[in-house]
Amino acid sequence: MNQKQILELAIKMGAAADLRGEGAVEKYLDRQKKKFNALSPKKQTEFDKERLVNPYMDSGVWADNGRPVKKVMAGIDICSGDVMLAKSLGVDTIINHHPLGKGLAMLDEVMHLQADVLAMYGVPINIAESLMKTRISEVGRGVHASNSYKTIDAAKLAGVNLMNMHTPADNLVASFLKKAIEKKKPEYVGELVELIAGIEEYKESAKRGSPVKIFSGFEDRRVGKIALTEITGGTEGAKTIYREMANAGIGTIVAMHLSEEHRKNAEEAHINVVVASHIASDSLGMNLFLDELAKKGIEIIPCGGLIRVKRSKEG
Repeated sequence: MNQKQILELAIKMGAAADLRGEGAVEKYLDRQKKKFNALSPKKQTEFDKERLVNPYMDSGVWADNGRPVKKVMAGIDICSGDVMLAKSLGVDTIINHHPLGKGLAMLDEVMHLQADVLAMYGVPINIAESLMKTRISEVGRGVHASNSYKTIDAAKLAGVNLMNMHTPADNLVASFLKKAIEKKKPEYVGELVELIAGIEEYKESAKRGSPVKIFSGFEDRRVGKIALTEITGGTEGAKTIYREMANAGIGTIVAMHLSEEHRKNAEEAHINVVVASHIASDSLGMNLFLDELAKKGIEIIPCGGLIRVKRSKEG
């Protein structure tokens, strides 16, 4: 495989796991094509054509020497030092989870996914889009000044391939947890915590000092409707969304991470919040993807905080 094929596989798996359904992903790409076709020839030359095939623009290939990929270093947060380590280990490609380069600059673009997921759980789409618009603008301003090409520059100088997959991996986490929750049907918050904490990545995370935690609510409260609204879609959603979620009948949110302001607003709306450890969640999504690469004979070297758990014998 080459990096382009790896990215295509990530997009395919991410779309299949997308909580909105593959049809919604296809509709999004169709809209991008219509927008492109409506542009003047001059504007079309300026249009990023990656948008026509990649619905998750926070993921992409950033350094590519064209060589086939046989050995991968995979991590959650790879830095320039890890690039040099990868080179010394004979790694062909580094796959980072969190966005790099243009992927970080476009983090806000994937956040529109959250409005659709909120609507899926009963929040009126007009309200979800309105509240998310404010948060999306905030995130866009926040990443604007980032020095997002530092690691990419190091990879190019070292002659090591570099890519990242963010939302596709997060979609895999959301789908995995959704299926586990629907199978077990926890009634109480404590049961939900126990369910997530029993997954291997979260077990290891607990050993490392970051267990699954209740940020709002308590163990003996009933979960009500459980929403996976803060697992995928870029980063934390709108700070003011929780009252609307409560009005939609949502009783419990499963999140990767949550700011104090988000937590307080959820608490005021009487919504339980279970925070599934951030790095463990990221690792789960990456592992589900990396297992597929391992099945194709690619060697995986974990680094950069990745909690590697193999679910296939090839991994």
